[in-house]
Amino acid sequence: MLLGLCAGLTLRPGAAYAWWNDDWSLRKKITIDTSATGAGINDPIGTTPVLLRLHVGNFKFDAANQDGSDLRIVAGDDKTPLKFHIEKYDGLLGEAFVWVSVPDLKPGAKTDLWLYYGNKKAADGQDTKGTYDADTVLVYHFGEHGSPAHDFSAWGNNAQSAGLPSDGSLIGPGLRLDGQTNVTLPASASLTWADGAAETWSAWLNETALQANATLFSRRDGANALRIGVDGGVPFVEVSTAGGTQRTGAGSPIAAGTWHHLAVVTGSQIALYLDGKPYATLNAPLPALASAALLGADAAAAQAAPAAAPAATAPAADAQTAAPAPAAPSAGFAGELDELEISKVARPVGYIKVAAVGQGGDASAKFLTIGGDEETASWLSGYLAVILRSVTLDGWVVIGILAIMAVISWIVMADKAAYVSRVAKGNTLFLDRFRHVAADLTILDNDDVTRMGGLISQADLRSMRHSSLYRIYHIGAGEIRHRFAGQAEQQAKVLSGPSIAAIRAALDTGLVRETQQLNRLMVILTIAISGGPFLGLLGTVVGVMITFAAIAQSGDVNVNAIAPGIAAALVATVAGLAVAIPALFGYNYLISRIKDSTSDMQVFVDEFVTKMAEFYRGHSGQQTIAAE
Repeated sequence: MLLGLCAGLTLRPGAAYAWWNDDWSLRKKITIDTSATGAGINDPIGTTPVLLRLHVGNFKFDAANQDGSDLRIVAGDDKTPLKFHIEKYDGLLGEAFVWVSVPDLKPGAKTDLWLYYGNKKAADGQDTKGTYDADTVLVYHFGEHGSPAHDFSAWGNNAQSAGLPSDGSLIGPGLRLDGQTNVTLPASASLTWADGAAETWSAWLNETALQANATLFSRRDGANALRIGVDGGVPFVEVSTAGGTQRTGAGSPIAAGTWHHLAVVTGSQIALYLDGKPYATLNAPLPALASAALLGADAAAAQAAPAAAPAATAPAADAQTAAPAPAAPSAGFAGELDELEISKVARPVGYIKVAAVGQGGDASAKFLTIGGDEETASWLSGYLAVILRSVTLDGWVVIGILAIMAVISWIVMADKAAYVSRVAKGNTLFLDRFRHVAADLTILDNDDVTRMGGLISQADLRSMRHSSLYRIYHIGAGEIRHRFAGQAEQQAKVLSGPSIAAIRAALDTGLVRETQQLNRLMVILTIAISGGPFLGLLGTVVGVMITFAAIAQSGDVNVNAIAPGIAAALVATVAGLAVAIPALFGYNYLISRIKDSTSDMQVFVDEFVTKMAEFYRGHSGQQTIAAE
């Protein structure tokens, strides 16, 4: 029964298992799907920030704190809290944007997370700097109004000038560029680019109208320059050195008034990605740059434009041949910009695809899904289920043995309790009838009710057969009949002293046998009481040894690795106590009832012998029956 209960709990659906912390009353399952059924990303990804869009359709804002301070995001193991920060949280309007760092996101697979909320006493659990890895040197959400953009990475590369806010951008507020106003990025050490350095630049853009040679991002340091922009709806990357200027070839133009993700990855050559897909390449390395950068303008717009070049004729999207810079002077970008991110490494293709698909509004529907609310798990379905799932094979063997012991002890207790109750009931009935016997001591030893002088009914006779006193009485009555066998009815019945002593010996023998019957199988309860805890302790010690050995082998020393194994090892001790405690109570109860029955039998034997000596005493001149 105990083993069946444990197995039943461990086989319950996974959603009802662990609960990271019972202080939180609600949680949601978040599934990131990079498989063919979702975003279909098969390229390496690595650790990446993922955007959670919360709205009234998938989140109960009234059940969370007004500022979202009770939000927590836990990995799929329901043990490991993940680092996250909130870009925007508006409980009144029912909108929130939460960025969470997903470690080592796997391509072509589904990854589960848990979003916990519903704890009014929770303190703010955000880790803004920890949401991005150390290779991310700049992240702008553009949520500021009237102040320079704040860098959410750990490098503190805040903007040097404020831009124009745009409240209705792709992800909350964004940056509005009007072609004249620009934003200056700092010339910090972390933003210094060496010649041929591996860097990644990405952002979301929305061009108000098609423009000629519009600059989205520029950086110039002497003859070296990097410019990212849009020319007639065609995104481009332009590199300038002392040897001249090169630009990526033209691909399919993008429509004005639509959001698109643009990413540039540098190294031995420069790759341009549009909406997570390769768009164009430039066979040139990134030049060394250490100056300040501009958003929305060319740092050298006032300088003379480069020599004229023939008009582009829209080659294929994956063109490898660089085109010379156009004759038209560069213009400031007019439109919106959101989620600018710069890294000092070349991000893998999967990383760029996650950003393009996961942040792109409706396009992220297959990539990320948010499940329904789950209420706080109970102790039984939460903690206990987690513990039982961590029990090792040796622990289950011990628990199985203890479960068998528990079932046997329960059967013994039930059987003995019923037996002792029948004996006690029969003894009470028999003693009531026995005390009415006045002349013939053997009158109750008969299956015929009519021959008992009407002292007992047929129903009482059946109950009396369970009486240990009746069975002892039956022995004594048989001994008396045996000694008077063949004697005439009218002849006086007298027993000698030796005969009475012999009958007393027979009664004592019956008492011993009845006592043995009452105590039969009680040893099983004593085994359960003393052996159960020791077996449980054995299982616990072995489980702890295995847990520490596994930790030593893996080298993962933290509370999340140790706690489940230790807790699971203690299950064996709990099972041992669960066997011993009921057996202890049952044993003490039964022993007290058995002692009562034994005392009744001892008293009855004395009473029977006394009555026998009284009924069959000899008088002067009478012949007594000698002991045989």
